[in-house]
Amino acid sequence: MRILSLVPGSGGTFYCQNCLRDRTMVRALRRLGHDVVMVPLYLPMYGGDTEVDTPAPIFFGGIGAYLREKVPLLRHAPEGLMRLLDAPALLRWAAKQEGSTRSADLGAMTLSMLNGERGGQAAEIDRLVRWITEQERPEVIHVSNALLLGLAPRLREATGAAIVCSLQDEEPWVEGMGAPFTDLVWDAMRRLSGEVALFLSTSRWYADRMRERLGLAEGRVRVVCPGVDPPAAPAWTAPPSPPTVGYLSRVHPAQGFDALLDAFTELRRDPRFGALRLSATGGVTPADRAYVTAVKERLQRGGLADAVEINESFSSAPGAEFFAPLSVLSTPAPDGEAFGLQIVEAMIRGIPAVQPRIAAYPEILEQGGGVLYDPSVPGALAEALGGLLSDPERLRTLGAEARGIALARFSANAAARETLAACGAARELRP
Repeated sequence: MRILSLVPGSGGTFYCQNCLRDRTMVRALRRLGHDVVMVPLYLPMYGGDTEVDTPAPIFFGGIGAYLREKVPLLRHAPEGLMRLLDAPALLRWAAKQEGSTRSADLGAMTLSMLNGERGGQAAEIDRLVRWITEQERPEVIHVSNALLLGLAPRLREATGAAIVCSLQDEEPWVEGMGAPFTDLVWDAMRRLSGEVALFLSTSRWYADRMRERLGLAEGRVRVVCPGVDPPAAPAWTAPPSPPTVGYLSRVHPAQGFDALLDAFTELRRDPRFGALRLSATGGVTPADRAYVTAVKERLQRGGLADAVEINESFSSAPGAEFFAPLSVLSTPAPDGEAFGLQIVEAMIRGIPAVQPRIAAYPEILEQGGGVLYDPSVPGALAEALGGLLSDPERLRTLGAEARGIALARFSANAAARETLAACGAARELRP
């Protein structure tokens, strides 16, 4: 099957589950013998082990797209001039600016993209369509998220391909825009949902939420859990010493870092956990600098500065250097997530997870491999972590269980096979 996958980049400045999900999927589908072309949008992608070869240039380069919205005259600028703005070094610089990660700053641009040819990016849509129609025509076009659905009408008309759209994390992004853009963006996505043959949600929980948000019939959404490529061996066979709690996500209260830091501080007061360490990575955006500075001052005052490592120079998906020292991983986002790829990244390395019993987390840990706690109970996270860290045998058992579950349910190849089945169905269901 020939599949075209439209994948927005994050510039490699923070842990982006959507970016990793899509790139891992492209690699897995290719391993299964399918012709998959990744088309990068907005910003450069991660490098290193997650890199994916593609013949496509970047479309809707972040700087040019932003300027076309702010300076309408530039919508008619020579294409050569706009291509200069797509230089990778410039785009990586743009990715590090505060506005690139704040949905409140990007409501107008998001709505413009959803308006398609009636929005400010019409010239770039023409360029994308020209490039696609010069290639072998795809049978399926995969759109990474519903915020890109403004491209669907023109792409479907130009290629005849079935449109498949993944669903993950649109809701918090749109809700963060504020009035009037939140309602306008939801309205636009509902209107455009008819262009999609099939939606793929990362969890049952998020499928239910988005069916309601977009007014979709139950048969229009399939659940395809993201997968990861397993390492050759588990991170450890015996729990590491000193014990270390890992955190993998953007370092921000909305992703649960405050909650984890509170639990860590409480555990360190217990003599049993006097050597406990905390290792955090996942990106510190410009908007997070003041918060991280305050966290470091708090740790200094509490005598814990040497026990907590915050990696601020995040540039790619972490590997053994991050996971190998971890006893357990916890990223307790207070509102939960549409999936939680970092949990699976830990589990497939034999590292159990401790997560709140909310959103999609129970679906990942429902068969074992970690501990779920009630986030409404004060101190529950510290209690769950302490109970696990104080029992090396249980920690070892849960780690082995976690790896087995992840290999069986959350491998990249398993996700690719489910995606292929969905793409086949989409060709039959295309509007």
